[in-house]
Amino acid sequence: MGARRRAPRRDDRAVAAYVERLGDALTEAGMPRLAARVFACLLADDDGRMTAAELTGSLDVSPAAVSGAVRYLTQTFLIGKERERGTRRDVYVVQADAWHGAILSRDRVMQHMESSMRTGVVAVGGTATPAGQRLQLSVSFLEFIGEEMRTLGDRWEERKAELLAEWADTA
Repeated sequence: MGARRRAPRRDDRAVAAYVERLGDALTEAGMPRLAARVFACLLADDDGRMTAAELTGSLDVSPAAVSGAVRYLTQTFLIGKERERGTRRDVYVVQADAWHGAILSRDRVMQHMESSMRTGVVAVGGTATPAGQRLQLSVSFLEFIGEEMRTLGDRWEERKAELLAEWADTA
C-alpha cells in the first residue's frame, strides 16, 4: 500500500496576513477596501463558502459593513449568494474561477458602452467630424477587445482543463 499523503496544516496567522495583503492589493487596484478583504477571505476559505456572520467574525467588522461588501461583490460577479439548506441564512460563495465570471460580466458592460457610442457617432455627424472619428475609434477599440476576450475565454477553458487534470493526478 502507498503512503497516505497528509494534508498540510493551515496556518491561521499566515492566512490572516494573506487576506490583508491581497485586500490591500485589490484596494490599490480600485476595489472598495472591505469588499477586497471579504473576497480575499472567501478565496482563502477551504470550501469558499461563508455566512455573513462568519465573515463578520473573521474580519472583525460590523454586519452592516459585510452587507455592503457582499452586495458589491455579487454585483460584480466575483461571488454568488446561496440559501443555506434548511435555514433562512445566506451563504456567500466564491467560485473557483471567480475572475473568469467577473471578466465576462465586464465584457457585457463593454458591449453596452460600444452600442451607446455607436449611436453617438451618428449623432455627431459621422466619421467626417473630429468627434465622430474619436467616438468611432472607441467603438472599434471595444469591438477589438470583445473579439480578443472571446478568444482568450476559449484559450482559458483549455488551460483550466489542463490544470485541473494535473491537480487530479497529484491528489
